[in-house]
Amino acid sequence: MGNATQVITVKSSGSYATVTAWAKGTNGWKSVLSTTAGRVGSNGVVDGATRRQNTYTTPSGTYTLTEGFGVEAGGTNMPYTRLNSSHWWVEDPESKYYNSMHSASGADFPLTESGDRGSEHLIDHPTQYTKALVINFNRWPATPGRGAGIFLHVNGAGATAGCVSVPRATMDRIMGWIQPGAHPRIAIG
Repeated sequence: MGNATQVITVKSSGSYATVTAWAKGTNGWKSVLSTTAGRVGSNGVVDGATRRQNTYTTPSGTYTLTEGFGVEAGGTNMPYTRLNSSHWWVEDPESKYYNSMHSASGADFPLTESGDRGSEHLIDHPTQYTKALVINFNRWPATPGRGAGIFLHVNGAGATAGCVSVPRATMDRIMGWIQPGAHPRIAIG
C-alpha cells in the first residue's frame, strides 16, 4: 500500500461488495468502519489491467483517492468540488480531457450522456453523487477506451456501471474520516 495509512478495501461477490475502511497505526491496520451493503458494476469486478469502457465492470487493483465532488458540501478535508450544472466527467475517448472533470465551457466533447462519445453530466445523478471520491483508475495518463469515471459514491437503485457504491451514512463517515495526508487508497478485488 506504499505510504498509505488509510485504505478502503472492496471484497466483491457478483455485483455486491463488503466495503471496509482501515487505518494504520502503531499496532498495524485496524478496521474503522465496514458495510456489507456495497455495490460494484452489474457485471462484477474484472482485471483492471484489461478492463474496457462500457462493460458495466469494476476494475480490480489498488488506486489512489485524491479528490472528491458532490451535489452537497463534502464534509471532508480532501480537495472537493461542489457540483453545478457546468460539471461533466469526460468519457469521450476522442477528448483531450478524457477521464477528468471539465466544465461545459471550452468543451471538446459532445455535451450528451448518450452514444459512443457521451460523457457524464454529474449534476444529473444527485443521489449517487451526493458525495463521491474519484478512484484514480486509468488516469495520468488516461488510455482512451479503458474506462473513465470510476468513483466511490452513494448507492443508487442497484448495481453500478463500474463504480463502487455504499449507503449514504457510510459515505458520510468515509468523507469525514479520509485525509489527504494519509495518502488514501482503495483496493478492489
